[in-house]
Amino acid sequence: MASITNYVRYMAHKLEYSLTLSLKKHTREKLSDRELLGIVMKNLFYGRITYLHSDKGQEMAPTMGTNENTLLVRKLPVVDTRYIFVGDAVVFKDPNEKKKYIVRRLAAVEGSEMVSSDEKDEPFVLEKDQCWVVAENQEMKSKEAYDSRTFGPISMADIVGRAIYCLRTAVDHGPVSNSEFAMEEDSPILAVELDVDELAKDHKA
Repeated sequence: MASITNYVRYMAHKLEYSLTLSLKKHTREKLSDRELLGIVMKNLFYGRITYLHSDKGQEMAPTMGTNENTLLVRKLPVVDTRYIFVGDAVVFKDPNEKKKYIVRRLAAVEGSEMVSSDEKDEPFVLEKDQCWVVAENQEMKSKEAYDSRTFGPISMADIVGRAIYCLRTAVDHGPVSNSEFAMEEDSPILAVELDVDELAKDHKA
């Protein structure tokens, strides 16, 4: 059960998320103040700031198993460097299959110089709103890993969340290791919204 401190921190995150979403909707649809307040309150008291995502593959071993994994993913109010950090396991749209979402580690963000281990490749700098994502599995060769080394940089706008908990099997599960700051920020959300039984029910063995 979440402590009072965790619950207060959780509600602060939830309020920020609700306000951000509602203001975006207000900008698009020109809502009245009453409609805006109604959406904020609905998101705050009835919504969640996590969702479940299934994924598999050897690219993210050992965080994820090679068979089906059920992930608890945190939704982000805004996708920029205030909310996601190098080292985080991010969920994003597959660059080659937009209806599919995959998980990789965020390795670099805009302004970073990328230098290849292959001397034939010219160094380059990631442009505004670009980022570089890589597979976690150190045993895979770069050409085998489906990540930015094969499909290039992705847009930050294609990131939809951060994986914060992974259920590999009913008896093998735990928090996803992310950047230190992200794990501190996500801890109250895990304390309130994590339901291992729910993950297990959703899990496809």
